Amino acid sequence: MKKIATLLLLFIISNILIAQVAADYAVRVSATYTESPASITLAWPLKPTAIEYLLYKKSKEESNWGAVIATLDPTATFYIDTDVIIDSMYEYKIYCSNTTGVNAFGYILAGIKVHATHYRGNCLLVVDTTITATMENELYRLMQDISGDGWGIKRINVARDQTPDHVRTLITAEANADPELKCVFLFGRIPVLYSGNFNPDGHPDHQGAWPADAIYGDIDADYTDVTINNTVASRPENWNIPGDGKLDQTSLISKVKLQIARVDLSNLPSFPLTEDVLLKNYLNSDHNFRNGNMVVQERALIDDNFGAFGGEAFASSGWRNFAPMFGADNEFELDYFTTMYSENYLWSYGCGGGWFQGASGVGSTFDFTVDTVNTIFTMLFGSYFGDWDATDDFLRAPLASGITLTNCWAGRPHWQFHHMVLGENIGYSTRLSQNNTSLYVANIFPHTVHIALMGDPTLRMHTVKPVGAVTCFIATGIDNAIAIDYTNSTDPNVLGYYVYRSETEFGKYIRISEEMINYSPYEDVTPINGLNYYMVRAVTLKETPSGSYYNLSTGVTDSITIEFTGIENFENTNFTIHPNPASEFITLTCPVELIGENIIIKDITGKVVFRSICNATTTSINLTELSPGMYLLSIKDRNRKLILQ
Repeated sequence: MKKIATLLLLFIISNILIAQVAADYAVRVSATYTESPASITLAWPLKPTAIEYLLYKKSKEESNWGAVIATLDPTATFYIDTDVIIDSMYEYKIYCSNTTGVNAFGYILAGIKVHATHYRGNCLLVVDTTITATMENELYRLMQDISGDGWGIKRINVARDQTPDHVRTLITAEANADPELKCVFLFGRIPVLYSGNFNPDGHPDHQGAWPADAIYGDIDADYTDVTINNTVASRPENWNIPGDGKLDQTSLISKVKLQIARVDLSNLPSFPLTEDVLLKNYLNSDHNFRNGNMVVQERALIDDNFGAFGGEAFASSGWRNFAPMFGADNEFELDYFTTMYSENYLWSYGCGGGWFQGASGVGSTFDFTVDTVNTIFTMLFGSYFGDWDATDDFLRAPLASGITLTNCWAGRPHWQFHHMVLGENIGYSTRLSQNNTSLYVANIFPHTVHIALMGDPTLRMHTVKPVGAVTCFIATGIDNAIAIDYTNSTDPNVLGYYVYRSETEFGKYIRISEEMINYSPYEDVTPINGLNYYMVRAVTLKETPSGSYYNLSTGVTDSITIEFTGIENFENTNFTIHPNPASEFITLTCPVELIGENIIIKDITGKVVFRSICNATTTSINLTELSPGMYLLSIKDRNRKLILQ
């Protein structure tokens, strides 16, 4: 009888294990919030087999979770955190133990009305010289788009027959010369760096060196090419012998410093279009998405043909990331190609037993040539094609298909994209996933050289329609001032606009409108002597299943030159106009040497509300014509020095 009971128990446990799916390994958490009093509510679907939930909390940039902040019973489906403030971000980890032995994890970055990110650092665009002659216009537009999203942008060209070591030397030199360089975008057939002696897909005939773009971003480490001697792989490109230019290391030596990604559409003969046309089409789709010209449903599709797979649960990379993006109710398990030929999903995931040109149950590279697959960001996983530098490779194929802009081999290890829900770019997630060892659940092969993103690393999830044309001209009535005129965005959710200025077209744009403005033209009374570049960006408050943040459109620019002499720095002087001033007037007396110069008063948005000319008599300003608040008053002499009498 005891033996029968034991067998019955084993049968029950076996059936429970068989019934496990990848979603069981994810706590599919999303968030809502209240402003007054401020609170964030985390919520997730009930897990019938849960034992307990452990919650952790940290700031976005902290590198460890610290102590448990709450232990919840197995029936819990939400947690309310009142220890929050508006305009701050909080990252949470939820761990759920289960009676089935499954360890489920969920992660979310949540916040309430998080401030806009105006500057993201500098980006290096590395372009294959083979394709530059045919797409200079598209490359220039790409640089405008990247600049418009808050990046300084610099471009260098590299011949595709150069060595990877040469490319790495160039990138390292740029990073050493520019401490604000954060991102590198490899465009075209940039030489492929190989490294390691491993087979993360588990196949003996695939052991050796794999493509290792991550090493281009690991600028502080010294990699070697002296120890590995392996020629067992069926693909000669994976062979690795001393002195062949393929590096020894399988694991990344140190933390990757730069966000790295590539768009390489060479060697895709299944597509009827030439490489340069495929690249142009990609840049057209990139531009259209950034500018809000694609209507894509904020939802996710998962096509899982592996299931739990002994606890690796590859597709949990989808379930875990998509819940903070869209909420658990907007994650759908459907067929990859047949669904997205006719329906669109902002994000998608597909996995199955693979080969270089496809994944079982998902499809093949040929399926990407049949019709447009309507997804912007995707993840694919299966054997072989994670080694993406192969003919018609399934990891690169989505980028040639129509509108898909990024792809990665997510499963060994898992990737973390939940920071994108509050405005981060996908390159941030790439570097985070490359450097992760234990902060987030990783599965096997974490922090190894093969972890790579196919696509534009500067892309973000949420777009805002930009303003129309921006026009700059010399302002009338104010010496040495520039007016920046623009056409309003057609986005119905726009709250206002920010104005920025730079000394160079693709340099760092500094915000010059302290607050959002809702009028045009905006007047810059302190332009740079010479060439000035101006940018205008629309602002929305983006509500997401992770909270809300102020989102910015791609910037639209114009430039103008103004010439004057004797520029000096001057300090701003503020004065407050009270609701019921003792006197209805404030008087200013100009020194004789300032007669003929400008008196300017601006409100806190930067709008000029009063202007006059210094003369020999006292100038009176009627306070009753101005609303109560803080104002900036300036009188500028011929040397641009502020004087207040």
